[in-house]
Amino acid sequence: MLIQVTPKLGISEADLEESFIAASGPGGQNVNKVATAVQLRFNLLKCETLPGAVKSRMRVLAGRRLSNDGVIVITANRFRTQLQNRADARERLFEIIREAAVAPVFRKPTRPTKASKTRRLEAKSQRSDTKKLRRRGDDF
Repeated sequence: MLIQVTPKLGISEADLEESFIAASGPGGQNVNKVATAVQLRFNLLKCETLPGAVKSRMRVLAGRRLSNDGVIVITANRFRTQLQNRADARERLFEIIREAAVAPVFRKPTRPTKASKTRRLEAKSQRSDTKKLRRRGDDF
């Protein structure tokens, strides 16, 4: 089954691997009994639905969450329930994919025109003349 992340991109359900672990944090006495934290593993190298450019940007965005074997590991233990933590982990992965899907726009360097240079220099000289008139002259 394909999960739509963006209108043009989706990932396969088979690429996601979830395991449930004991969580620290909120949960009261229940925290010691139930494994509510979710560890989501997404194998970036084996994913065939994402283009190469998106994968390379994801490597940079994942940072320390990316293991040496190309697996992105996201641990979610923000909430008390397994279901909310599972949704949180998936949403965090989808956010990385959405951010990687946007190609960076590179600035094309331009040069100022001769007229704009002339206008700038004229404005500077006018400002200089104005400041010269404000100076106190030698009246002594």
